[in-house]
Amino acid sequence: TFEKLLIANRGEIACRVIKTCKKMGIKTVAIHSDVDTNAVHVKMADEAVCVGPAPTSKSYLNMDAIMEVIRKTGAQAVSLNVSICCSFLSSLSLQASEGVTFIGPDTHAIQAMGDKIESKLLAKNAKVNTIPGFDGVVKDADEAVRIAREIGYPVMIKASAGGGGKGMRIAWDDEETREGFRFSSQEAASSFGDDRLLIEKFIDNPRHIEIQVLADKHGNALWLNERECSIQRRNQKVVEEAPSTFLDPETRRAMGEQAVALAKAVKYSSAGTVEFLVDSSKNFYFLEMNTRLQVEHPVTECITGLDLVQEMIRVAKGYPLRHKQADIPINGWAVECRVYAEDPYKSFGLPSIGKLSQYQEPLHVPSVRVDSGIQQGSDISIYYDPMISKLITYGSNRAEALKRMEEALDNYVIRGVAHNISLLREVIVHPRFVQGDISTKFLPEVYPDGFKGHKLTDLERRQLLATAVSLYVVEQLRSQRFLGTPRIPIAKSKRSSWELSVHLGDGIYPVAVSKDGSSFSVEVDGMKLNVTSEWNLASPLLSVTIDGTQRTIQRISRNASGETSIQFLGTVYKLQILTKVAAELSKYMPEKAAEDTSSILRSPMPGTVVAVSVKPGDMVSEGQEICVIEAMKMQNSMIAAKTGKVSHLRSLKTICNLSNRIEFK
Repeated sequence: TFEKLLIANRGEIACRVIKTCKKMGIKTVAIHSDVDTNAVHVKMADEAVCVGPAPTSKSYLNMDAIMEVIRKTGAQAVSLNVSICCSFLSSLSLQASEGVTFIGPDTHAIQAMGDKIESKLLAKNAKVNTIPGFDGVVKDADEAVRIAREIGYPVMIKASAGGGGKGMRIAWDDEETREGFRFSSQEAASSFGDDRLLIEKFIDNPRHIEIQVLADKHGNALWLNERECSIQRRNQKVVEEAPSTFLDPETRRAMGEQAVALAKAVKYSSAGTVEFLVDSSKNFYFLEMNTRLQVEHPVTECITGLDLVQEMIRVAKGYPLRHKQADIPINGWAVECRVYAEDPYKSFGLPSIGKLSQYQEPLHVPSVRVDSGIQQGSDISIYYDPMISKLITYGSNRAEALKRMEEALDNYVIRGVAHNISLLREVIVHPRFVQGDISTKFLPEVYPDGFKGHKLTDLERRQLLATAVSLYVVEQLRSQRFLGTPRIPIAKSKRSSWELSVHLGDGIYPVAVSKDGSSFSVEVDGMKLNVTSEWNLASPLLSVTIDGTQRTIQRISRNASGETSIQFLGTVYKLQILTKVAAELSKYMPEKAAEDTSSILRSPMPGTVVAVSVKPGDMVSEGQEICVIEAMKMQNSMIAAKTGKVSHLRSLKTICNLSNRIEFK
């Protein structure tokens, strides 16, 4: 095929391409920013070159620097899976003239499908079902309001050159349209170098289902079945699966044939994804076509047996497709969870930054695949997408794939940053999801007051308490010994029962524990539970059996005052375990008063301050915008929680963190 391929990307997708290149015997060149010098994709590649500072516009989207690396390294091909803005197209043409092959579609297809306005017109001409809307560029906020009124609320405002949920806003009235126009255009300019927007009718409560297509340069095109991508937050996918529980063979075929018709209409040649919105009556409408390898491609690979990266490289080299449509199977079921460095308790996931102090992927679980670009010690920064990995499980049927996903999430060790494991686990075990009753509104409908973590049943609460106190006793017994002998010779070493008090949530529970070998008998709420384990305190994972039920837990932290945090059923619970005497004495300990934050606006995440709308002395009303924070390529408006007067702006610098705040009188 090719002797050397340059990968103009970072993170898990760069690592994914490198793996296939190694399998095919192709040498790889990685590019990286200065903060990614020690990144996994840099270490995996045969060569690596720094192309600039941390911001993507100055490194991974710096086409002049990338072109120079191509010339210096002698790369014969380039894999570019980032969102391609218009300025890239001339460079791609230049590459072709210099004998450098682009692993992807031709530039005319990128330009046609990368522009949502043009792609919609092409889809109509190809007899593909489209969403009603304005087929042109929206000039300003006033025109946006006029168009929205003509289409009828609600409407979707989105970047013409965008993708990945960035530059998208739903508007239900004129005010939201003006605000949506402002934020969408700013995000679009920041992420894609193109601030053009379009407006179309927002289809309420749909499913988001996409078709994977694969085409060559000889006029052949296939559809590789569908992916269900309806579980989303902020228009970004969180959980995907293939196939969809919703589609029947006739609808699947109709969607696949329309996707292929669109690919052929633009003479598409590579792997690509045609996205549709599907209503409750199985009417489907073209949304957009992504001219790159999608994040969720592994689930398609699992059920078809194809290596899509390998197919893309073969197509780029000029080979015809090796398969016919009749050859494409649906074998089994695959589920993918996007594991993010995010706090799911804040708007279903606000970004978290930090160093991965401990990291262990659940690869020991059968039929598990993890696509990641990080390792223990890696930094999650404000400059890039907060994705940690893509966790994929496969089974002969959906129930088996979901059960393995549940096990994999319980066995995934991530320390140092907040993560969304708890949300992912709750989604895949929720009765509505298990039954396939989902839509793009799943999260706000199931959690109307926001995600609060797993709600323990009485049995689960007793299991958690029994596990926690058993672990506490094991640690107490270990601390009495030093190098195999008692630390204090006069200490009683034969103690076999304990009376403890456990504080969990709003409750305080008396617990009696007795030890018999490596097992513990624990009495909670008048009921006895038998707890057994190997009690390997050096392992981040602990397999515990409680009355015959196996649970995998993680002890996140503990301190000398009896406070401990345990990850149980995906959610981290804070407990305090005290002896009966210590619990009685704790009543006399003064409680620390909580900080009064009613007059403070504090940034909920680290990011860049892109706009400040007030100054000291200004009067503001409740709900008024105070500033705009950009984090992980998304802009977030910070609003006043109360009416008042701005006292001062404290430590409001270009880069803000959780200590930055604006105070009101």
